[in-house]
Formats: sequence, C-alpha cells, structure tokens
Amino acid sequence: MEILATAATSLLLLLALYFLILNPWLRTKKRNYPPIAGTVFGQLINLHRLQDFLTDISKRHKTFRLLTPLGINYVFTVDPVNVEYILKTNFANYGKGEFVRDIMKDQLGDGIFAVDGNKWRHQRKVASYEFSAKVLRDYSGVVFKSNASRLSMLVLESARTGQMIDINDLFMKSTLDSIFKVGFGVELDTLSGSNKDGKIFAQAFDDSSAQLLRRFVDVLWKMKRFLNVGLEAKMKKDIKFIDDFVYTLINKKIEQMSKQQNNFMKKEDILSRFLNEREKDPENMSLKYLRDIILNFVIAGKDTTAGTLSWFFYMMCKHPSVQEKVAEEVKKVTKRNGKIQVDEFAVTLTEEALNRMQYLHAALTETLRLYPAVPVDVKCCLSDDTLPDGLNVDKGDLISYQPYAMGRMKFLWGEDAEVFRPERWLNDFGDFEPESPFKFTAFQAGPRICLGKEFAYRQMKIFAATLLYFLNFRLWDETKPVNYRSMVTLQIDGGLYVGAVER
Repeated sequence: MEILATAATSLLLLLALYFLILNPWLRTKKRNYPPIAGTVFGQLINLHRLQDFLTDISKRHKTFRLLTPLGINYVFTVDPVNVEYILKTNFANYGKGEFVRDIMKDQLGDGIFAVDGNKWRHQRKVASYEFSAKVLRDYSGVVFKSNASRLSMLVLESARTGQMIDINDLFMKSTLDSIFKVGFGVELDTLSGSNKDGKIFAQAFDDSSAQLLRRFVDVLWKMKRFLNVGLEAKMKKDIKFIDDFVYTLINKKIEQMSKQQNNFMKKEDILSRFLNEREKDPENMSLKYLRDIILNFVIAGKDTTAGTLSWFFYMMCKHPSVQEKVAEEVKKVTKRNGKIQVDEFAVTLTEEALNRMQYLHAALTETLRLYPAVPVDVKCCLSDDTLPDGLNVDKGDLISYQPYAMGRMKFLWGEDAEVFRPERWLNDFGDFEPESPFKFTAFQAGPRICLGKEFAYRQMKIFAATLLYFLNFRLWDETKPVNYRSMVTLQIDGGLYVGAVER
C-alpha cells in the first residue's frame, strides 16, 4: 500500500512539474541530452524487477535518462567509453554529491562508500595499506578457512539426513561471522544461531540497506523520515540497534587494548589497526567515524561476498557440468581425491593452490558478470559536462553505470551474453584472462576500484572449493523461480533452497 500511495503522489508531482516547468524547459534548452526513456515513476512501479526494467531500456539505448520531480535527471549508461570517462578520465567531476550522501548517511555515515574529498582519500589510503598488509591477509585466510570448515560440516550433517538447506542464509551468516572476526576481532557466531543480537543486527542491516535503495525512487522519503512513519520509522529503529551494537564492540575493543601491557597486543583485525591509527590522530578519528568505517567494511565484506556465493551456487545447480568441472579442478589442485576431514582439507587451500584454480576463478567471475554484487552504481555530476558519446549532462544529475545490465549486453559479450559460460574467461591454455574493468564493472574501476577485490576472491574460493570438494548440490525445487531483492547489493529474495549429497 505504501508503494502504491507513493507512486500515485509521485505521478501527480511529476505531471505538475512537466506542465509547469519541464515542458517549456525542453523547448528552450538546446543541449544534446540523452533520450528520455520514462520517469522515476517507472522505477517505482518496477521496483520488484528494477534491474531487469533498466536492462530492457538499456537494450534500446546505451545511455538514457529518466525524468524526476526533483529538477534533475537520472542518467543511466552501459557504454564502456562513458563508464571509463566517469570513473577515470573525468573522475573529479563525478562523486557521491550531497544528494547521494543524504540518502546513505543514516546507515553508512562518513564511510568510504558514501563520501568524497579528504575523508575518502584518508580512508582509501589507510584501507589500501591495511589490505596490502601480510598480517591481515594471513589472518583473514585463517578466519575464512575456519568458517568455511564450520559451514561445510553443517551442510554435511544436513546432507546425511536429506534435509533441505537454505544455502543463501548460511552464506549470509558465515560471511557476517567472517567479516566481524576480521573487522572487529570478535566471534559473532550467527551461523550456530547462538548469538541473538548478532541475528537481529544482520536483519536490521539488510532491511536498512533495502530502504536505502527505495529512497532513490521515493521522492517523499525525507517527509516520511521527518514524520517517522512507514519504512522510514522502521529504518530509524534498525539504525539505533546497529549503532548500539557497533559502539558496544568498539568500546570493548578499546578497553581490551588499554589493558594490554604497554598496549602490546597482536593487531590483526581491522578495528584494532584503525584504533592504532586513531592514537596518532584522535581529533579526526572519532568513535562515530570509526563506526562509519567499520560498517562500510561490513557491507563490503558480508553482503557482496555472500550474495555472489549464493548466485554462484545457483549457477552450479543450474549447470551441473560446470559444478563437476569445478569439483574436479579442486581435487586436482589440492591433490586430494577421497575421504579426508574437513579441517584437514582446509590446510591444503594455500595461496598457491587457490591461484591455480583458474576454472573456479572463471566461474566466480562469470557469476559476477551476470549477478554483480552492486548492480547499479550512482555518481553525481558536479558540473555541466559532455560525455564521450556526445550527450550532455547537467550539474546535479545522477549518472549511473550498470554492471547488471552491462553483463547482458550483446554488443559487449556477443550473442550468448545472457548465457552462463565460464569458458569465455579462459584462453587456449585454460588460463584466466581478465577483461577491461570498464566493460566488466563488478569491482568498479579507476581511483575507486575495489580495494577488497583479491580479499573477496580469496574468501569465495575458499568457501566454494571446500563445499564442492565434499558435496554435490541441486535445487530443492527446480520449478521455483529464483529472484533478487531490490537492495543496494544484489541479494537473492526469500532464500536459495538446495539439496546436497556427499561426493
């Protein structure tokens, strides 16, 4: 009901805007704007299939715009030349901007995904150093193997009794446990279900992420937040719980570090390392700033990885021959082919072994091509500009490149663009060959390219290799459609129910 009411109100506002403002504006403006493909009202009506709605339009127009009652255009593009221009060539002119910051700041605050300028540069610099640090790489590898083993043993128990498994839910819990261990140095243990607060945190975080996306298509969201009604009222409660939960963890970590003699403790987790940075610059590293930094790491390390793993196993179930090829490669690389304990198998997943799993890497990348973790990424145009394709954009316009739609463009990937085919990433020798990051945009590109790319691949390979070595997966109900939930990240809606049998 809320969506219908919002849609009706938005339509009335849009009609008024058109007759009073836009119609004469369109006659007098002489710039070469992207073709009009509809209004933001269309996004709202198609919110349940938003990415496919935008993909359908992108098949007709590589770059287009949707009109809004806000006096700005929503511009979308799948043209790699435009993407490179926005993300690299004229990077300085395409930031988050105040419009996007207003939408995201309740959840993400001043974290790296929501800011520009000095705050972005500071976090980028510190995060770049941390992700390249051997101590964090080694520590995260231990955490990933431990949680992959725990998950695999849980799935093995279900397989032996023939139980249905929601693998999406298990990935969400496992990756949340992993990122909290790597990020905060604490055992959240949502996988076992023993941590009630952890479960509530996860749900609050997912629901508030979904509301962020709705704000882009709901022109009345600020009024609803002011009146504290509907989903905005729920989001306020969710954010309150998230804040209390995270601040408690930060304060516990500060207390733990203060008790160490001469502050001597092994600073392996991200929070400990940022607290160490805080000692050097306490004025610019408030607790609120730490909260924002860590929550941005959570959305990067939980939602994206868990979502991709879920879509990957969906593809494995839909393409059993690919699943078998991955399993055979894992056996060959690890030199294991028979009964072995799960924790013993984890030891074989060295950096060298993971790097040799070229077909697994290709299958994960092919999953990201069709089901990118962030399906649409939005930038704000900071001054009037002309894109490489000759189309004009105005200051304040929101410019979005579309990883989801780009993965389905025949002019980029050929006639089989919508077919899952890992081999497209392999050369004649079976080695993985990357594409331009402006064509395959799942990890962004340019100065904002994802720092955690290798981090994410490592975690996904460890989980996928462990599960597929021990188990064979199939969809529990082949006739049930699998859809996504419209969020900032691309998540499976309603779970992914599978059956598994031991190999």
